[in-house]
Amino acid sequence: MKLRFTTGAHAQFHSALHHIARDKPLAAERMRSRTLTALDRLIMYLESGRVLKEFPDSPYREVIVSPYRFVYRMEKNVVAVVGVWHSAQLPEEPGQE
Repeated sequence: MKLRFTTGAHAQFHSALHHIARDKPLAAERMRSRTLTALDRLIMYLESGRVLKEFPDSPYREVIVSPYRFVYRMEKNVVAVVGVWHSAQLPEEPGQE
């Protein structure tokens, strides 16, 4: 199983890291490390993410790396991260990239 970010999710993740790094560079690096660990674990346990409460009938799930929500869907041999939301944001339906 492979992990991939959509273009939009990749930009959202890097924007979040940049935002954190402006005031706390070490916190940004810890966030990056925690995220990669959580996503690596997800590849081993595909169903470990929870169903999106806002969109329970969608094929999307999420992994929380506080305060961010990493939204993904499973495709053939790929876990595709489609969105990165701050937990204070109101989410849009995923996959509208």
